[in-house]
Amino acid sequence: MSTVSIEKKREINLSGVVNRSRLKRRNAVYGYLFIAPMMLGFLFFMAGPIVAALGLSFTDYSLLHSTSFVGVDNYIHVLTKDDMFWKSVWNTLYFSAGLIPLNLILALSLALLLNNKLRGVGIFRTAIFTPVVTSIIVWAIVWKYVFATDAGLLNQLLSYAGIEGPAWLYDTKLVMPVVIVVSVLKKVGMNMVIFLAALHDVPKMYYEAATIDGASKWKQFTKITLPMISPSLFLTLIITLIGSLKVFSQIVVMTDGGPGNSTHVLVYYIYKLAFKTFDLGYASAVAFILFFLVLLLTIMQWNLRKRWVHHEQ
Repeated sequence: MSTVSIEKKREINLSGVVNRSRLKRRNAVYGYLFIAPMMLGFLFFMAGPIVAALGLSFTDYSLLHSTSFVGVDNYIHVLTKDDMFWKSVWNTLYFSAGLIPLNLILALSLALLLNNKLRGVGIFRTAIFTPVVTSIIVWAIVWKYVFATDAGLLNQLLSYAGIEGPAWLYDTKLVMPVVIVVSVLKKVGMNMVIFLAALHDVPKMYYEAATIDGASKWKQFTKITLPMISPSLFLTLIITLIGSLKVFSQIVVMTDGGPGNSTHVLVYYIYKLAFKTFDLGYASAVAFILFFLVLLLTIMQWNLRKRWVHHEQ
């Protein structure tokens, strides 16, 4: 082979390398341009306010007086001297403990029912999912009138049966269960859809083999269905837990934290501190305690997943 042909091959190879390098740089530039709006939005509207709130949590910043640095005094006061904070924590955990199992059990039951080929099943799926895309404010207002004491729909129906309906939203023992039920009906459609997708991915041959072996429907559910959909169950558990700890809108609309602080949850407490008493520094400290509470519970669930979540990669 001549020296000229070898040099031409080298030039062609070098040219190809340069062209590929230019193409990679061009693709990288286009990629960064496409994600730039999202990244800028995250920096200015998420990361920036989070960092600012963290800084405020170490001050006594308020719109009513001058600001000074107080270090960790806000956190110490919240954890040791603030009875309303602990009341809010208890109410939030009570809400979560009621909502999570009820939501998951109802969502899974509906998914199992609607996974069958029934007439009009699409209509039922749509009807159950519709509340998910409905405004939470509108949803809460409607249910507030349903549970109204005097002219509420529920008490009117009870009166036709000769039953005097209670003051649902003014009874300290009834108001939180009412809010839990309303919240479950609002969000159950999302988990139902996730479970439906998981059920579609379970191979039918497992059920056929179990039927041949004489396994009952309950055995098939506990030994096949639950293990196979456990990753989706884990996902819905995480999502539902985080959402329950951040409950706010339905509390404001339906109860405004009452009666007697019986629905005074953590996010509502932060809202009151920040926008009613204008104690933004103290509110930021409570907000970060809530953040660490959510993070702690999420990490605990993540570490426990290996005990019951099957076929993880």
